[in-house]
Order: sequence, then C-alpha cells, then structure tokens
Amino acid sequence: MKISATIITLNEEDNIARAIESLRCCDEVVVVDSGSQDRTMEIAAKLGARIVESPWRGYAGQKNFAAEKASYDWILSIDGDEALSEALEGEIWQIKKSGPKFDAYTMPRMAQYLGRWILHSGWYPDRKVRLYDRRRAQWAGDFVHESVNVSGTIGHLDYNLLHFTCDSISSHLKRMERYTTLAAQDLVARGKKVTLADLLLDPPWTFLRTYVFQAGFLDGIEGLTIAYMAAFYNFVKYAKARNMS
Repeated sequence: MKISATIITLNEEDNIARAIESLRCCDEVVVVDSGSQDRTMEIAAKLGARIVESPWRGYAGQKNFAAEKASYDWILSIDGDEALSEALEGEIWQIKKSGPKFDAYTMPRMAQYLGRWILHSGWYPDRKVRLYDRRRAQWAGDFVHESVNVSGTIGHLDYNLLHFTCDSISSHLKRMERYTTLAAQDLVARGKKVTLADLLLDPPWTFLRTYVFQAGFLDGIEGLTIAYMAAFYNFVKYAKARNMS
C-alpha cells in the first residue's frame, strides 16, 4: 500500500512546513497551489513536495484535481493548516503494514483556536474522511462544507488530525468574511428563501446550542468566543443571501 498526500494551498507559508513534515507515513506529497503570493511553494519544494499550479476550482474540485495528479490510488488529503498527530501517523503506518481493510477511513479532527485545543463547542471529534481509495471515493460540495463521498466501506481511526485554526480574532473575522459569502452563495443556489425568522431566531439559537448544549462553556473564554462568532456567522450568512436574492 502506497499513499499520496495531497494539500491544496493559497498563501500558507506559516503552516505548510508543519503540514508536510507530519506526512512521513506517505510515499509522496502533492501540493496544488492556486496562486500563492508568499513563500508557500518555495517552502514546499524544499521539503520535497511535488508542486502543481492550478486555477481555483472550488474546494471539492481542487481536492479532486489534486487526487487526479497523485501517483498512487490511496489518498491522504489534508489542508495547509492541518497536520497529523504522531499517534495518527503511527496508526496510518500500521494500516500500510497490515493492508487496508476498508475503502476509506475517518479520523477525529481536533482544532486549536486562539492557542487553546477545543474539546467541546460542537468542534470535537468532528470526524472527517481524509484517507481514501480514489477509485471508490471523491470530494463533493459546490461552495462550502466539502466532504468525501465513498462508494464502499468506511473504517474509523482513533487518533487526531490537528487543525491549527485562527490564532487571532482578526484572522477569524477575515476567514468569516470569505466563508459567509460562500455559504450565502450556496443558499441562493439551492433556492433557500431567507426569512426574517432566520435572521432573528437562528443566531441566538446557534449561540445557545454551541455554548450550552454542546458544552462550549467548558472551553473557557475561547468557547464563549466560538459561540458568539458562530451566531454572528449565521446572521451574516443569511443577510448576504438575502441581499443576493
């Protein structure tokens, strides 16, 4: 069993080295870059990755393109701001040694937010299919929340994929601006009619669900921030969708 790691990038110079260095269990690393203006490609090339430059196709399209460019059928897809934990890397080594028993594998993803590992707030375990046989699976999703559709069996790994998210409120707001636009475009494309109730009721419900029912209060001040920003995200998403309609 040989594995191709794929990473799609755009201006990831602060993260790309950590991502690539965590992929020792893979037989190649393919970085598909969509126009970085920083040192992303230079750093990746120095660490032995194969660089492919390609215009942006959307998240699912870009990740499927990366899988097509890989040398091997087994794909380990991570984002530029993610990395394998040592325990997860060891678990993947064991699969390579014994041979895969499934067509794809999920793994829990643990996020670091404002310097704190988040274990509640609806953010964990956040299981994702990231290791898969490209002959039996592919990415889907036109705008946001892309995921792997598997035509086969799915196994579950025990150890964490690490996600290094926003290290400041400013970076969170910047990311939110991009993703709320994509989410609004998704709503419009699906013909969702945004009502006044969506704008008035969904944000406070999102805050209550995240902070109370999903135990965000156990994540400290960072959990409070996550709950507030989740509520604000939904308000902005709906407001943008209403404006686009």
